Amino acid sequence: MTSNTAEVDKTRALRTDGDGPPPTASAAGLLGRLGAAMVGRARWVFGIWLIALVALGAAAPSVFTSLAGAGWQANGSESVQVRELAQEHFGGNSSAAVQVVVHSDTLAVSDPQVQQVLADATAVFADDQRFGEVIAPQPGMSISPDGHTGILIAGANAGTDDMVKAVDELKGELGALSTDEIEVYPTGASALWSDFNKANHDAMIQAEMLSWPVTLAIMVLAFGSLVAAGLPLLLTMAGLIASAGGLVLLNTVTPISVWAMNFAMMFALALGIDYALFIVSRFRDALSKSGDPRAAVAETMDTAGKAVVLSGLTVLVSLSAVLLVPAPAVRTMAVGIMLAVTFVLAATLTLLPAVLGKLGTKVNAGALPYAKRQQHRSPRFAAWGNLLHRHPCPFAIGSLLILIALSLPVLGLKVAMPSIEVVPTDAPVRQGYELVQEQLGEGAPGMLQIVAPASEAEATAGAAAAVDGIAMVTPPQQAIDGSDQVMLQAIPGVDPSDEAMGSILTQLRSELPEQALVGGAPAENLDLQQALNDYLPLIVGIILVLGFLLLLVALQAPLIAVLGTVVSLLSTAAAFGVAKLIFQDGHGAGLLGFTPQGFLDGWGPVFFFAMIFAIAMDYTVFLLSTAKEHYERSGDPKVAHVDGLAHSGRVIAAAAAVMVAVFFTFALADPLPPKEMGIILGVAVLLDAVLIRLVLLPVLLRLTGHAAWWSPAWLRRVLPDISFSHG
Repeated sequence: MTSNTAEVDKTRALRTDGDGPPPTASAAGLLGRLGAAMVGRARWVFGIWLIALVALGAAAPSVFTSLAGAGWQANGSESVQVRELAQEHFGGNSSAAVQVVVHSDTLAVSDPQVQQVLADATAVFADDQRFGEVIAPQPGMSISPDGHTGILIAGANAGTDDMVKAVDELKGELGALSTDEIEVYPTGASALWSDFNKANHDAMIQAEMLSWPVTLAIMVLAFGSLVAAGLPLLLTMAGLIASAGGLVLLNTVTPISVWAMNFAMMFALALGIDYALFIVSRFRDALSKSGDPRAAVAETMDTAGKAVVLSGLTVLVSLSAVLLVPAPAVRTMAVGIMLAVTFVLAATLTLLPAVLGKLGTKVNAGALPYAKRQQHRSPRFAAWGNLLHRHPCPFAIGSLLILIALSLPVLGLKVAMPSIEVVPTDAPVRQGYELVQEQLGEGAPGMLQIVAPASEAEATAGAAAAVDGIAMVTPPQQAIDGSDQVMLQAIPGVDPSDEAMGSILTQLRSELPEQALVGGAPAENLDLQQALNDYLPLIVGIILVLGFLLLLVALQAPLIAVLGTVVSLLSTAAAFGVAKLIFQDGHGAGLLGFTPQGFLDGWGPVFFFAMIFAIAMDYTVFLLSTAKEHYERSGDPKVAHVDGLAHSGRVIAAAAAVMVAVFFTFALADPLPPKEMGIILGVAVLLDAVLIRLVLLPVLLRLTGHAAWWSPAWLRRVLPDISFSHG
């Protein structure tokens, strides 16, 4: 550690006491000069942002109607090949086809009244170019044994996203064909995504509306000032409007999942408030010392601004790893969050400094009585830091035991793609699905499709029928364009979401002739799940390595960079352990109002890992950058530890409270995926903020002392020179 002596002497020379004269804006670093420039050119900043928000805001209202509704597939998989062949050669009778279930307790499918309803349903599809061949209910295939239920199939003549939009537009007209005696329900994969997306959209909007007043209340308590509390919401609104419009424009280039906006809304709110909290609280402290708004902005951006930039880069890097998954919906969800974070980051670095510079001391307007005694250096968190410094081991052991205990259940975690149970019970697609199961068998809603050369039709049919778990195989259907291929439908004997479906598909693919391909909606789900499982270790590895490298560049200290990365894994593992107990095992399901599926939704591990790790590193950067700033000033690891907590503890606690409030409002949603998302992310933030950032990581700083901030001379020469001390 002697190699770091010169650096310690240098940082001691840079010590800045609270009573000393503050550095001027001209003495600032790059971000400090940028912040001062935003203040000096505030009118330009406001004008450019106004133009951008008006332009993007004009497109924003159409965000939920224009974005794509599907994309849950593994590109290049065997099942996607089958769907493409079905659309090309078999009149669109693919997994994306729309199935219309027509049922009557008193009338048979052959009766004139039912035939008229079927004719009317056919007419609905007739003039729409997105639909291909319409196949009437066939005896022995799509008519129930008692003759009272029939399935009309409207082939898909467009991509999966367009088919979901087609169902969005036509399902009301189809449902209106129902009479007192005849029930009509659109179902199938496209109808499922239509109803599923609507239910999730409604739930997300409801959760957002609930979270705003809660967020404002927490902001007022944290800042003690109505004006200061409103600034994070201003920043968030700018980020939301810009990202919504940006997604609509991006959707004209490539299909973007509607889920991208759902996640973008949530992250823009959570991170926008995080960043504004850190910046505004630091600005108020700097302003109280200097009285000069421009110099205060420069100091703020030179210190807290660097932490925000590094935090934003960590979030972007973590989510960029998700782009490796060959699933359009998963990729575009990551793109949506990355776009929102980019706009929030841009607003934090440009719009917020300009607003703060213009407000000056008015940032404290509307202050509550208790806030006038509030200091940036929290006496309570300073006392907490001193307590941890005196008794590090009991707190470290206690937090580790809790985190490890919550992490252990993750060893038994099961994942699968969502079942029909994630759709509300009154949704038409679920009513049709359950009716098909009741009348035609458990596996009827999830028929597997087999495409094979015509010369191997007989061998394929025989091999498929012999597979254990296949209840029936339909006769080969010739291609309508005259190509030398046939399609067979293999009806499994189990529900499409049953765990046995995987082994049935595997056996089918192994037993059929080499040129036969197996697809269908259940196969697409299983292929996507396999792709997610295959890419998970790679994504986790990339996120960990890139997260470590960013911390190393930011802190210039390998030991604390390693420790900061490793402890971020603990909150992630604990959150998934809690998710296993709730969503797989069903503990608390009655209280939360859902029926457990017996597994976690398949995209959860990949996507939630990236999101949780990004949030965890967000707090890591805030805490450690503040600690590093005080170490650079003092050269004393105790000062770094205690003052790091004293100056960032309140901000971390308030930011965590906001995030937990935002995420937990999604737990009130009826659909299961938003509920999973809200609870998993909320638990992760709660555990991370309380047990890691405010206990375990400060204790590690205490135990490692100078070693936490040491780095070899060769590493300091290689890394860019980043300092968190202003001036």
